[in-house]
Amino acid sequence: MSVAPLPATRHTTADVAAASELLSALASPLRLSIVALLDEHGSRCVHELVDALGVPQPLVSQHLRVLRGARLVVGDRRHREVHYRLVDNHVGHIVRDAIEHAAHDDAPAADTVGETAHDQDHTHATAPAGPRRATIG
Repeated sequence: MSVAPLPATRHTTADVAAASELLSALASPLRLSIVALLDEHGSRCVHELVDALGVPQPLVSQHLRVLRGARLVVGDRRHREVHYRLVDNHVGHIVRDAIEHAAHDDAPAADTVGETAHDQDHTHATAPAGPRRATIG
C-alpha cells in the first residue's frame, strides 16, 4: 500500500516576516517567562509579574511594552491596575513548546537541517574532526 506524499506548504513572504517578528519579540528569557506566566494564570497585573519573576518593575514594564508592541499581550484596566493577558492561546503554545523542547536532555542536537538522530550518530562516528557547517536542503 503506497501513501501519497503531502503537498509542500507554501508561505507568503509576509507570513514569514510576521513569524520572524513574533519570534524576535519572544527572544528574551524574561519575555518568555512573562508569556509563560500569563499562559498559566490567564492574566496578571504588573506587581504580580514583578513578584513572580523577582525583577524590578521598570524592567517588567519595558518587556511588556515590547510584547504589547508585537500585539502578543493586551492590557485591561481594572480600577488603578492594568491586567495583562495573552492575545490568543497560540503564543502560549509556542512558548510552552519552545521551553519543553529546550528541556529535553535525551534528544541529541542535529547539526544539519533534517538530520535525524540516526543520521547524526553515524555522521559523528565517521566525520573528521573540525567545525561543521549547517546545511539546508
